[in-house]
Amino acid sequence: MASEERHPQDVLSQPKVPYDVHHSRFPVLFSWCHYRLKRIESKEKQIESEIERRKTTRRKDVDELKVVEGVIDPPTMKVLYRLLNKGILRTVHGVVNAGKEANVYRGEDAQGDSVAIKIYRVSTAESDYMLEYMVGDPRFGRIPHRSRLLIPRWALKEYKNLSLLHSAGVRVPKPIAIDRNVLVMEFIGDAKTGLPAPLLRSVKLESPADVFNEIMWMVEQSYTKAGLVHADLSEYNIMWYNGPVMIDVSQAVLKSHPNAKRYLLRDIQNITNYFVRVGVEAEDPTTIAAHILSSGENADAIE
Repeated sequence: MASEERHPQDVLSQPKVPYDVHHSRFPVLFSWCHYRLKRIESKEKQIESEIERRKTTRRKDVDELKVVEGVIDPPTMKVLYRLLNKGILRTVHGVVNAGKEANVYRGEDAQGDSVAIKIYRVSTAESDYMLEYMVGDPRFGRIPHRSRLLIPRWALKEYKNLSLLHSAGVRVPKPIAIDRNVLVMEFIGDAKTGLPAPLLRSVKLESPADVFNEIMWMVEQSYTKAGLVHADLSEYNIMWYNGPVMIDVSQAVLKSHPNAKRYLLRDIQNITNYFVRVGVEAEDPTTIAAHILSSGENADAIE
């Protein structure tokens, strides 16, 4: 018997069997695909958000750097860009302190932590007084007299002095990097607000006598352990951040310097005079200096 042929129209016209969603594997597959699509969409949005954030941050950094660029000479700007490209700096903010030989800016390192950026003036620097503290220092050999050549040596001198003092346990900003006339170091102050710590002269001390003794200990450690004399120590170059922090050590000299003893006595006199004014009954500066010099000689003998 001939097989019965079925017309395509007959197939189409057959009643449809209801689709049981509870007994099919396709809804599970559909739900999984839908979940994956949602995850992908969410990830794409996160990536887009991060890209936009980085663009915004980059625009902000560039804008801030343009502000800095307006007050810094082109060679120094090249140094800053070099530090940015090396990853030592991520951004540069405004000035936190303007001094006679340098300006200090707040910046951020690659991790976003605050750092201090000390930029020594080159074109307008008065460098004659620097020679008094540079000539005879065996670490630098022949000292140039032109400020454009001398200032990078002066900046390097501060970096080396900070390294010696920090290694000796004296509280100073920890040095991070040096490139020509730009010194990057630890930021002393409130990292969140970007406010630097105050100077000693601006702080009302609860126990001035204890602070005086602590500073004298720092002077002694500088001489006996780091082999340095600050040579310009006063209440103007000591910061207060949970205790005294010695700053501005570019002029500090090795204790072998021909004027080291005279500078040591001058430092002690400056600090003693300040603390006497705030009510401390301090020992005679000459006696303190003699004790430190004797300790330094004993330390040399032990070594």
